[in-house]
Amino acid sequence: MNNNIQISDFKNYFFLGIGGIGMSAIARYFNHLGKTVLGYDKTPTSLTNKLIEEGIEITFDDSSEIVNRQSSIINPQDTLIIFTPAIPKDSILFNYFIDNRFFMLKRSRVLGLITEQTNCFAVAGTHGKTTTSTLLAHLCYDSNQKVSAFLGGISENYNTNFLFNGNEISVLEADEFDRSFLNLHPDIACITSTDADHLDIYGESSEVIKSFESFADLVPANGKVFVQKDININRENSFTYSSEGFADYYPTNIRIDGFKTTFDYVYPKGKIKDLEYHFPGKHNLENATVAIAMALELEIEENNIKQALRTFKGIKRRFNGFEISENRYYIDDYAHHPTEINACLSTVNQLFKGKKILTIFQPHLYSRTRDFIDEFAKSLEQTTELILLDIYPARELPIEGITSEVLFDKIKLEKKELCSLDEAVEKIKTKNFDVVVTLGAGNIDTLIEKIKLI
Repeated sequence: MNNNIQISDFKNYFFLGIGGIGMSAIARYFNHLGKTVLGYDKTPTSLTNKLIEEGIEITFDDSSEIVNRQSSIINPQDTLIIFTPAIPKDSILFNYFIDNRFFMLKRSRVLGLITEQTNCFAVAGTHGKTTTSTLLAHLCYDSNQKVSAFLGGISENYNTNFLFNGNEISVLEADEFDRSFLNLHPDIACITSTDADHLDIYGESSEVIKSFESFADLVPANGKVFVQKDININRENSFTYSSEGFADYYPTNIRIDGFKTTFDYVYPKGKIKDLEYHFPGKHNLENATVAIAMALELEIEENNIKQALRTFKGIKRRFNGFEISENRYYIDDYAHHPTEINACLSTVNQLFKGKKILTIFQPHLYSRTRDFIDEFAKSLEQTTELILLDIYPARELPIEGITSEVLFDKIKLEKKELCSLDEAVEKIKTKNFDVVVTLGAGNIDTLIEKIKLI
């Protein structure tokens, strides 16, 4: 892109892969600015339906038809094409825009340019970044900070993945996939976890660590990097946090009552007493710890932090709980990595001690299943009974020898069975359980409303 052209100079913005959670937040940003926003995605979803309701034209036909129809709008002079790495390189639209010399930028580059002139608060980590960034955005928004927030999930408080109350501060997820977060300009950042993931991109876990180290180096000397205490990334401007003390920022005097956690908060300048947080589990408490640490950098008053934390409703598909009938509960979670499954199921077992837990898991990506197959098997053994669905391929083609059946054989559970997504609800109806849990990042979310009616 010409260095003299600013990201906001275009009249029109066309998104290839607009239905993605990260892409849709940026689309909403430009739509909020009054720009003409259009896009393509492979299939309609509840999210694309919402974008259409908000005035964004979307096509689900990978052809130049929409360009021809909107030729007075979609032209190389006035239109920026924003694309996700998930768009196939043989996409007709993708190649049309290349051949006709449109300005084209990756999503991560656009996000970096949007937030470059703001006080940028970036949340990185292989796990926990969606909850942490959404909570931080709520702490800012509820305290009337001049914030724009680009979120990786749908906030339950606001029913959107984009918040706007000004452009002085930006809050966003720093996505490690494809090393996208190295395009950002963070002033304050955190790193929640550096577990091996996306090995189809990185090759080996040591490269994942190197990428997070490079991300930490993006934070200027007068900024701060908050690092989970077990992560070995140390900088002169880094501070540690933990859910268990022995860190610069940590909770203490922790009291747990069902889904509610009450605690005091210790940080270098003092203590905040009697904070309430309505999400259980050590991992959720740790996410809250670093979100509060980052909010304190904005000098948000303690009472505002208390109020916002207490009223935080969470994110869709992040440990959402429902009572589906008397004494029967349903937990839905986006967990798609063994570490996340461990965190979710250990929390479920703590909340519902001695109860019969039925888990439905949809593996996400052939490569991730291959890379962590033994870890997946072990993590899924924490449930009473398991229904294992087919692997959701997302952007991948099948890998020979990697199937749900292979994973199934490794799981040491007495009660387990394989099932297709279409058969899952009827299968669940035949089971004797106290708590049903759905896990996965694919299209398992299409079962949620049906399961709530069981």
